[in-house]
Amino acid sequence: MACDPSILALLPHRPPFLWVDRIVSREPDHLVAEKDIPMDLDLFQGHFPGQPLMPGVLLCEAVFQAGALLLSFAEPTSNQALPVLTRIHNARFKRQVIPGDTIRLDVRITDREGSAWFLKGKVEVGGQKAVSVEFACTLVSGRGAK
Repeated sequence: MACDPSILALLPHRPPFLWVDRIVSREPDHLVAEKDIPMDLDLFQGHFPGQPLMPGVLLCEAVFQAGALLLSFAEPTSNQALPVLTRIHNARFKRQVIPGDTIRLDVRITDREGSAWFLKGKVEVGGQKAVSVEFACTLVSGRGAK
């Protein structure tokens, strides 16, 4: 299944580095999204050939992108702001994700301090936790800023 076009309007990420296909539900401080992991993803050719695994760093990235989506709803007036990751804490990897899996991304805002947003997220596959991570980010003005 292809990415929901509304996600493209909310995130600066684009394929092949877009790790959210659809939003399942959202509340002011909570978002659930999904991503179908393609069987033919190029990176599987080199990441454990013969027994391909989705890299943990990309599972975290999927959570971070879901967090960016949540922030786009929490701060709708900053639609030109770029969500920038500033902290990763307590990343835990519990289960493997393989080609063909659908991951469920669950992210929640836990706090806000000035321009810093603090979030907690997890990845689940088949109802089982695969990854949990806490992270922070800020919204930086201007998508073209260096």
